[in-house]
Amino acid sequence: MNTDPISDYLTRLRNAIRANHKVVEIPASNEKRAITKILFEKGYILNYKFVDDVHPKMIKIALKYHPTTKQSAITTLERASRPGLRKYAGVNELPSVLNGLGIAIISTSKGMMTDKEAKAQNVGGEVVCYIS
Repeated sequence: MNTDPISDYLTRLRNAIRANHKVVEIPASNEKRAITKILFEKGYILNYKFVDDVHPKMIKIALKYHPTTKQSAITTLERASRPGLRKYAGVNELPSVLNGLGIAIISTSKGMMTDKEAKAQNVGGEVVCYIS
């Protein structure tokens, strides 16, 4: 039983990047699927696949590295809101990561989205994590 599945997701990604793995497998949930889609859309991961025919359902993520320097596209993964201390932000207080070079993933009433998308849709919510 995992008390914080999002932290587990971020830790598995972080560990796979540090070990220079090409693919990482993570147990699936709807929140993790939404975060994975955002990471793919923003170019932080190479590809992903949802494997629903096994138990537990899994997400296979192909990590993205620079072809010559072998440096990962993701440099930092940081959990913002956690079960012991939730962090919420209104539309005017949404965080900016590295002056707009990184992203903050926000869980809103309209679903998971980046900080820029939340500002554009004029919604606030729970600040899930920071990625750069």
